[in-house]
Amino acid sequence: MCVSNLKDMLQAYGDGTLFGEQYGEGPVRVVFLHGWDRSGKDFAACATELAGSGVASVALDLPGFGASPLPLIPGGARLYAELLVPALEKLSDGPLVLVGHSFGGRIATVLAAYHPALVRGLVLTGAPLVRRTTTVRSPWRYRMIRSLYVRGMVREKRMERARQRYGSTDYRNAQGLLRSILVATVNESYEKELARVQVPVSLVWGDEDTDVPVEIAARAAAILNGAHSFRSVAYVGHFLPVQAPHELVVSILELLA
Repeated sequence: MCVSNLKDMLQAYGDGTLFGEQYGEGPVRVVFLHGWDRSGKDFAACATELAGSGVASVALDLPGFGASPLPLIPGGARLYAELLVPALEKLSDGPLVLVGHSFGGRIATVLAAYHPALVRGLVLTGAPLVRRTTTVRSPWRYRMIRSLYVRGMVREKRMERARQRYGSTDYRNAQGLLRSILVATVNESYEKELARVQVPVSLVWGDEDTDVPVEIAARAAAILNGAHSFRSVAYVGHFLPVQAPHELVVSILELLA
């Protein structure tokens, strides 16, 4: 489906450049924020189930994904949070439950930290809010080529070949501004934001999530000052919104009760 036809099916929010799909009737009470290189469609099953319970929601396409165009400048989740503020302010007269998966969970946490009047509660899943305690260094050959590139001794074409060979799948797939956004995002960590969050937080994790392991959720929970809960879902990996949408519905309804 071409983007123009897709936009015809969606609604524009904020300044008209952010697109999303509304589920259910009545005032919007929940907003879904998807992961990197995904779209609001990841939450279709969850939002449909919520609509059946009388809860209206909007699943947004974040800037640069789905039907929403790229932002004008690069930046990580902190930039994206500010880009979403106008849309959230117009979506509802009251605070919203934000449901964030992976990259969307980063954004939701920043919003709760710095715009608490907009947020009633958070449901986070697979969100890399703190860095892993152990990291794997890039291969020595890549580090050597990058060092030579920085010093002007290697051309861009060779550097790009190295990026394609040694970079992550997300990095290899991203181009131009989107790649700069990815680099900014992976270099962020959110201990400061987690300590500022005062709204209730529900962390729902797949116990087979190898992209963002359960230990990340446990460390994030230890920083939170407000009310929070954590539960893992057996036999589910990183894409919990698609694999186990009902688990998110349970947590959302608890926050809305």
